[in-house]
Amino acid sequence: MKIISTNIAAPVTVLKNGKEVQTGIYKKSVNRPISLGFTDVVGDAVMDRKHHGGIDKACYLYSADHYPFWKENFPDLAWEPGMFGENLTIAGLDESKIMIGDTFEVGTALIQVSEPRRPCSILGIRFGTQQMVKQFHNADYPGIYVRVLKEGEVKSGDELILM
Repeated sequence: MKIISTNIAAPVTVLKNGKEVQTGIYKKSVNRPISLGFTDVVGDAVMDRKHHGGIDKACYLYSADHYPFWKENFPDLAWEPGMFGENLTIAGLDESKIMIGDTFEVGTALIQVSEPRRPCSILGIRFGTQQMVKQFHNADYPGIYVRVLKEGEVKSGDELILM
């Protein structure tokens, strides 16, 4: 498995149930290393600390290998790494072969798989339809949240080495 994109976001205001809320789901690829901290990715917008960030959700990884499936389902979107709000877009990530507790060395960081992603309504807003939440839940492509055991920097091209 290898990082193909590092992604961070600035806060974006969206309408959720008629109310303005800020979100950090609109990640953009950055052409530089990013720093993984114990509770979040340094410089990344994490607006809803109840459901994102923190020790068990410090960083979100999503498989680049799943992008073709979603592009087929949502062909009119402008596709780019970070579409799912992931901090790291990973080539070769297969959630069916990853276990909670698996630990990886990547860049100068040490990360541990903590849980799969559970989709929320903000993902539906990102994709322009709340049907996406159900589709994402049913697709078996959740991506993974990790805790950071050793803070460090990661960049595109870094391999995840199973410890």
